[in-house]
Amino acid sequence: MQKIFPSAAAALDGVLNDGMLIAAGGFGLCGIPELLLQAIKDAGTKDLTFASNNAGVDDFGIGILLQTRQVRKMISSYVGENAEFMRQYLSGELELEFTPQGTLAERMRAGGAGIPGFYTKTGVGTQVAEGKEHKEFDGETYILERGLFADLSIVKAWKADTTGNLIFRKTARNFNPPAAMCGKICIAEVEEIVEPGTLDPDHIHLPGIYVHRLIKGEHEKRIENRTTRSKEA
Repeated sequence: MQKIFPSAAAALDGVLNDGMLIAAGGFGLCGIPELLLQAIKDAGTKDLTFASNNAGVDDFGIGILLQTRQVRKMISSYVGENAEFMRQYLSGELELEFTPQGTLAERMRAGGAGIPGFYTKTGVGTQVAEGKEHKEFDGETYILERGLFADLSIVKAWKADTTGNLIFRKTARNFNPPAAMCGKICIAEVEEIVEPGTLDPDHIHLPGIYVHRLIKGEHEKRIENRTTRSKEA
């Protein structure tokens, strides 16, 4: 099965639909599938729900889709660093399902493993628990969280082989693997594609069985918050 496509637009062809749920990788500004997000913007697909740790910034990542009002709902754990996100949420234009970070990662992983739900103590006694089933185990209260089953996953990796085995770098590994696992179709953009057998099996972070389409492209290396100190005299 040929997995390599010439561009983000080609990889998304026949996949996008209005109203779909998309799981997107990324952690802060690291590991964001920027080429695929730009192609979704260009396609004009609307009423989208995104499951992602955060929404990038105003002019990068999912933020570019917020600017064009293509996102209806966010399932996220962090909503800072994005003024347009905040404006739309406070004005009632954007729906937000706020999910603790570990819970969101596990919801994605669970979806990829075919697990419809799991119990966690995280969020008990807070707004996160409202409307959710509560159950006691060994005298402790837990809430039921549902696995995430996305229509599409879009992720960004450092390196892939032609069968779709992926390697991520540093914090790009935080949310990209679980996001990739929970989609019916997973598209990955990478910096380099090599032949099968080139990658050390012990270094592969996501097996190619989860990846359906691949693109290679140039990526922007952003720093979210640069901290420096003055030179000593």
